[in-house]
Amino acid sequence: MVKGKIYSEDLGINLKSKKESEIFKWFLVCLLFGKPIQQEVAKRTYFEFEKEGLLSPEKILKAGWDKLVEILDRGHYVRYDFSTATKLLEICKELKEKYGGLKKLIKISKNKKDLAKRLQEFKGIGPVTTRIFLRDLKLK
Repeated sequence: MVKGKIYSEDLGINLKSKKESEIFKWFLVCLLFGKPIQQEVAKRTYFEFEKEGLLSPEKILKAGWDKLVEILDRGHYVRYDFSTATKLLEICKELKEKYGGLKKLIKISKNKKDLAKRLQEFKGIGPVTTRIFLRDLKLK
């Protein structure tokens, strides 16, 4: 994310609304941008998810691995398509089971540092993804 950072507004995501759907869209973007991949590829891939209407944990889980790989490939996210499809399914499943959604996760976190710690407890979410996510998210 060195060359001109991409922000939620650049992708038409309205985090100010504080809606679960908008927060999840940003979360999905951050998961895609967290890989060492070109920004344009990650951005294009997000728009493929948007075209398919796969912008919630439920819809991603329902789509399944094969469909996710297909979408990732259409966005030219090919080097990481299999691992990212698996990661997205695992994270969405854990998010639903453990917290019900991102708003609940944010609400029960004491502060930004606690939220960062909780995010990094998900397999496949590291400091880069967490930093991108928290950068645009205005807490309390």
